[in-house]
Amino acid sequence: ELQAKLLKIAPYDEPVLITGESGTGKELLSQAVYLLGPRQGRPFVSVNCPQYQDGNLTVSELFGHRKGSFTGAIADRKGCFETGDGGVVFLDEIADLHMSAQVMLLRALASGEFQPLGADFVKNVNVRVVAATNRPLEQLMVAEQFRHDLYFRLRYFMLRVPALRERGEDWLLLLDYALFRLYQKYGIAKRFSKDALDVLRTYDWPGNVRQVISVATVGYALAESDVIEACDFQDQLDSTGSSRSESAEELFQRGK
Repeated sequence: ELQAKLLKIAPYDEPVLITGESGTGKELLSQAVYLLGPRQGRPFVSVNCPQYQDGNLTVSELFGHRKGSFTGAIADRKGCFETGDGGVVFLDEIADLHMSAQVMLLRALASGEFQPLGADFVKNVNVRVVAATNRPLEQLMVAEQFRHDLYFRLRYFMLRVPALRERGEDWLLLLDYALFRLYQKYGIAKRFSKDALDVLRTYDWPGNVRQVISVATVGYALAESDVIEACDFQDQLDSTGSSRSESAEELFQRGK
């Protein structure tokens, strides 16, 4: 369903809001929106919103600044919207975007115009904005930490990435893919034992896809033979992820 929706919305220019838990692959989905759309080959600029907590730095990162506009602004600087002109700007974890930048982003989305920090002129760009969040923006709006008007401007198209625990045995496909990539890189083929897979089959993967990759990588590195056992990746499993009453430690003891 997600893939079908992705194919339908990729050709358009309107904003996309991607939601989902941490580690589900939201950034990968943003790249798919870019690669499947008409802006492929033009700039793809990624911004990690929590990285910039100061209002001036946030606005500067997105929209640029003029020399002397704030302490430390020793030269003119282009922002991501200008360098991404004609392409896609990906705003990761947009729930953490500073309020001052939210106001300017709203204007840029509405008209394509923005004013660099400290400038007395307006610039115009043509970008498609793709934003992602693992936090409920609706709750942040109630707490007045996220603008209502910006939320509705961003959510023209919404894509929800399901958690790995909702995706059947996708974890097994991802595990095989991770092992294949490790084989390509290090030249040694390894596999998980049946007992190790039985342990993982009862797990809820709270860290989602990112955790599958870490389990495969650590198990691959620590296994003393070409067969990966449960003890090789025990430290990578959080006990809160066991989907039954057994703790992770109990699962491992049973898998030995």
